[in-house]
Amino acid sequence: MNIITVNEEKCIKCELCIKECPVNVLKMGRNGPQEIIGTTCNACGHCVAICPNAAIDNEKAPLVQQLDIGLTKLNAQQAEQFLRSRRSIRNYKDESVSREELTKLIDIARLAPTAGNSQGISFVVVQNKQLIKKATEISIQMIENSPLRCLVEEAVRSYRENGVDSIFRGAPNLIIAISDKDLQYARDNSVSSLTYLELYAPSLGLGSCWAGIFEYCASIENSPMLKLFNIPEGKKITAAVMVGYPKYSYKRLVDRDPLDVTFIS
Repeated sequence: MNIITVNEEKCIKCELCIKECPVNVLKMGRNGPQEIIGTTCNACGHCVAICPNAAIDNEKAPLVQQLDIGLTKLNAQQAEQFLRSRRSIRNYKDESVSREELTKLIDIARLAPTAGNSQGISFVVVQNKQLIKKATEISIQMIENSPLRCLVEEAVRSYRENGVDSIFRGAPNLIIAISDKDLQYARDNSVSSLTYLELYAPSLGLGSCWAGIFEYCASIENSPMLKLFNIPEGKKITAAVMVGYPKYSYKRLVDRDPLDVTFIS
């Protein structure tokens, strides 16, 4: 049974859907585009999104669920300002983020591009500060006895001597990406998803930062983090970011190393 249908009265046979399909599911028939037998749609939705007359529908990416692009795009200067304004936040207000705002973040994260549209990323949103505190203690214990100790000596010392949390930086919330253990592109897909989340966060007045030490601890086989956060059997932690309201605000855009690029013509 075909998953792709075409309204022949609306179709102008422009072939855009055929040219844009990344897995070559479509070919031009006498009455318009049609599926090629034996091919598999990856549900990217390009065919539906690109059709100028809304003449094509796809069960895996239904027309009714797609939105018309009516918003004005950022110009180059606005886009640069938007991207450069994002900072890694390491000081947070002692104020929890509402479930509504956190849901907005992860709803954007799920829309990120993934390898072959494989997606497969789920999210665990931690609002319990005591759990985050427990994860800090476990992380410190794990890195104290790991090859990573020499790289994070200051984090361990600050925690043991002064109670300074260099793992989650006092963030009130933690967002963990998880996937099936056998998902091939799990880490790449997670990074893409949480990058979307990080770029969107400032529009909600939120800040974020990658929880790298936690990720390391969570990646160790039979990590206690899996039990602590009730990660389902057959799943793994693939990435994590801390989220909260920034304690301070930045006044300037920071530069990076000079551009290093080679063009091959």
